[in-house]
Amino acid sequence: MRTLYFTALTTGILSAIWAFVANQFDLLSWAGFLGCTAYFAYPKEGLKGLAVTIATIMSGVIWALVIIYGSQLFDDISIFGYAVTGVIAFIMCVQAKSTLLAYIPGTFIGACTIFAAQGDLTQTIPSLIVGVLFGYAMKMSGLWAANKSQRKAV
Repeated sequence: MRTLYFTALTTGILSAIWAFVANQFDLLSWAGFLGCTAYFAYPKEGLKGLAVTIATIMSGVIWALVIIYGSQLFDDISIFGYAVTGVIAFIMCVQAKSTLLAYIPGTFIGACTIFAAQGDLTQTIPSLIVGVLFGYAMKMSGLWAANKSQRKAV
């Protein structure tokens, strides 16, 4: 319970800071929160979790662009655009054989963020990456505070 409380506390504080930072630097706050969510949802913490989350989110960004531009090649025949989406979704899952890309939800979060931002890379990529970093800071600072608090209580 202590860990949950401190993680909630640091998440609340850093969420407010993220909202301010996103506003000041013209970033997409919602995309950053998706980055935070992706980090929180990955089952491993620390630098490995950070690396895998960033790698999978960025691979999702690339796959989304392949879907967007690949579908445009077949603009007249929509069935081919649907097929491109299906093939790429399959590849997005299969790439999880690689240790660095073994987090399928991260890949789909990255792709969906690009779709939601209508392909706007200049705001989306920094928002996602900074969001993942904020997610890392939220979780690690919560764990640190809980650990410090427990030592004082003993």
